[in-house]
Amino acid sequence: MRLLLIATLVLASSSALALQDPTRPDGFGTTLQAQVPEKEFSLASIFIGNDRRVAVIDGVARREGQTFEGVRIRRIHPDRVELVDQGRVRVLRLEPLPQVRSSQ
Repeated sequence: MRLLLIATLVLASSSALALQDPTRPDGFGTTLQAQVPEKEFSLASIFIGNDRRVAVIDGVARREGQTFEGVRIRRIHPDRVELVDQGRVRVLRLEPLPQVRSSQ
């Protein structure tokens, strides 16, 4: 009899742990990692020479491999710059120049 009572209590307590409050908001009680919002960078121009590559980001000339504001410049291409930000690769692209049309 005791064995039956103990088995019933064990089964009831294990199923009670599985029940969740349906009114509890999603994600309640879980720990969230603090994510720093990505900073926006402005790519103004790219200069590529025989022995160096330079990109003007936020008005400052920067070279490949250089680190600034916690971001590292991975690679400078003719039309884009690859940055490594918090372990993820971000790509800055040059804005296309506006097309000038002749009115004549």
